[in-house]
Amino acid sequence: MALCATAVLSAGVLAVGVGSLASAAPAPATPAHAATAARVAATGLDDPHMKDIAMQLVSSAENSSLDWKAQYKYIEDIGDGRGYTAGIIGFCSGTGDMLDLVELYTDRKPDNVLARYLPALRNVNGTDSHSGLGSGFVSAWRTAAADSAFQQAQNDERDRVYFNPSVQQAKADGLRALGQFAYYDAIVMHGPGDDKVSFGGIRRTALSKAKSPAQGGDEKAYINAFLDARKAAMKTEEAHSDTSRVDTEQRVFLNNGNFDLTPPLKWKVYGDSYTINQ
Repeated sequence: MALCATAVLSAGVLAVGVGSLASAAPAPATPAHAATAARVAATGLDDPHMKDIAMQLVSSAENSSLDWKAQYKYIEDIGDGRGYTAGIIGFCSGTGDMLDLVELYTDRKPDNVLARYLPALRNVNGTDSHSGLGSGFVSAWRTAAADSAFQQAQNDERDRVYFNPSVQQAKADGLRALGQFAYYDAIVMHGPGDDKVSFGGIRRTALSKAKSPAQGGDEKAYINAFLDARKAAMKTEEAHSDTSRVDTEQRVFLNNGNFDLTPPLKWKVYGDSYTINQ
């Protein structure tokens, strides 16, 4: 079951959320920090294979499957107050990111099957309404999902809104692949905003409890602080209250000292077991 991010994910909100993170910039570089930066650069999630692993990990929690590429066609209303949830990272009709996605797709391919629903998507943005959408929209989404142009639009919006900002911030904080994934998974669920239960607020809470590696802190202690803040944010909302993606996934990797997310990876989400062997 996919879960929508809690923040409204318009380009303006993204600019505010990510820009504000710069205010918590790491301390000036030292030789130790330079060594950490070099290590982080060598093990980043932006490596294509590591990015695929990250997508499988997210998909296990969002869709109960490692086959994240099968999720381009996914769409349903999960009853979380955000309308339809759809696609590879849970774009939502009520939070703005689905609208941004369909606008991008339409800019690239004006005659697509979803273009006719743009007025309705604009009208329902910020609500859980299906007005003007309904079964016709669901069918059109699944049809569009077979189009490589729509798949690429989903990939590009995932990267613009979620993947690139979170991984870049994690690298700036001196985090290796596990910490980068913890940031990415958080921004997918909570959005890139600045309030207490969005990604920026969760990171700010973590930094108030522990120094990041870029500030000279211990990597495990900082990730633990971030995961603690993430769990607290999740528990503020019933739709996010199952914290197993932290407890029996990310915390397992952390306790095993697997900061580079080196396979084999074994974890559970919502009680289901998963393995990535390579």
